[in-house]
Amino acid sequence: MSKERALAQLQAEGWGDRVRFLDVDTSTVALAAQALGCEPAHIAKALALKSPAGALLVLAAGDVKLSNPKFRERFGFKAQMIKAGEVEELVGHAPGGVCPFGVNPGVEIYCDESLKRFETVYPACGNDQSAVRFSPQELFEASHALGWVDVTKPA
Repeated sequence: MSKERALAQLQAEGWGDRVRFLDVDTSTVALAAQALGCEPAHIAKALALKSPAGALLVLAAGDVKLSNPKFRERFGFKAQMIKAGEVEELVGHAPGGVCPFGVNPGVEIYCDESLKRFETVYPACGNDQSAVRFSPQELFEASHALGWVDVTKPA
């Protein structure tokens, strides 16, 4: 059901024509890049973290990883990834399809500056066989992100 929720949000807001559902696995950055014929860096991965309020998503380029010091400085608490078995309950999407569309109420969403290097980025759309084509600014708007952050470093 999570892909339906994600797609419904995008369609309701005029972004539905950007969604691609594929016949191959896109559950990792490498698999998604291979399926889409792009560099892994262009995959907009969703880092699912615990926050004092529940869940927080940071959308970041596929070639970076979280910087714990930068995260703590920006958010004021230690970065802790949500365990795989808890992601769907807290965010609304299962691992491999986590995206900022159709998430549970209260999930905070941020876009990392690492995305701004590209003209086009591809987040998932609620399952492990999907992608959505956006410019970084369009992704920021479509995800209802609360702001741009700089909380990553090269992988």
